[in-house]
Amino acid sequence: MAKPKLLCVYCSSSDRLDPKYAAAAAELGSELVARGWGLIYGGGRTGLMGAVARAVKSRGGHVVGVIPEFMKVRELAYDEADELVTVITMRERKLLMETRADAFVTLPGGWGTLEEIMEILTLRQLDLVKKPCVFFNQDGFYDPLLQLFETMLEEKFFKPSNMDLFRVARTIPEIFERIESSAGVKAEPKWFETR
Repeated sequence: MAKPKLLCVYCSSSDRLDPKYAAAAAELGSELVARGWGLIYGGGRTGLMGAVARAVKSRGGHVVGVIPEFMKVRELAYDEADELVTVITMRERKLLMETRADAFVTLPGGWGTLEEIMEILTLRQLDLVKKPCVFFNQDGFYDPLLQLFETMLEEKFFKPSNMDLFRVARTIPEIFERIESSAGVKAEPKWFETR
């Protein structure tokens, strides 16, 4: 039996969040299994990371966790994952997730979550990653970031086509529609012509 496509989910590891965020993460986990996807993520058992992984596992889905050793020794790993890959550095973790994923979705999160998706968008802009990227904009969480992107565009820090390198979803089912609609989108050359 062929392994499922893997959806890379970037999200928070915090347990101090409003329960609505964990509920959405669990809904995503259930939905990705229903649509035939597996999960690749940061390998944690806490916060939204744990919520999405447990939901995938409880529905019989395939879970791949990638966790640095320093987190594993703090007993933060989701040991029930089908594959739990231990790496040394955060950079190794991100590279393995990027390589194995077929698409990326970002749930609400903090600096780490934002750093992960921004690296992928940077690689999309350089045409080094060609996989769909979706922001799950739960209750407008990412509105300020999306407005910043608009400001960057207005001030010519990137080309209009950069706005096609990601999609925004407001519901969990929309995430998968956005993945489908952005498959095959290609980046324009990054550099502007100079005079």
